[in-house]
Amino acid sequence: MLRLGQKVYFVGDSLEQGLPLEDYGYVIAYDRNADNVFDYVVRIPKLNRHVLVPAADIEREEVLLEQEADRVEREALLDFALATRNEELFYRLVNGEPMEEAPEEPVKEVTSREEFIKQINLKAWI
Repeated sequence: MLRLGQKVYFVGDSLEQGLPLEDYGYVIAYDRNADNVFDYVVRIPKLNRHVLVPAADIEREEVLLEQEADRVEREALLDFALATRNEELFYRLVNGEPMEEAPEEPVKEVTSREEFIKQINLKAWI
């Protein structure tokens, strides 16, 4: 649920109300009527009016910025894969597989001197 006064952007117009797509507004009220399809009342400063909108038609600014950053990162990785002719990276990006992080080195167990000598003697006996 969005907070009151939060800046939101219009990403759709599912009910064909003539919403200004890719423009912003501020959440000024919740519509708590269960018989209504609308979820929020949004103030559009550019048009100087209030509109009732469903939750699917608006999105927070932070979410849109995060999606754009992910898209730019993916495009940069695709360009890099094409420039370096890295087929594995290219196919992984095209197929939408998640990128794997660098494998972590296994934690080496610290053994005492006596245990180390015991292991060496066992290996030498075999």
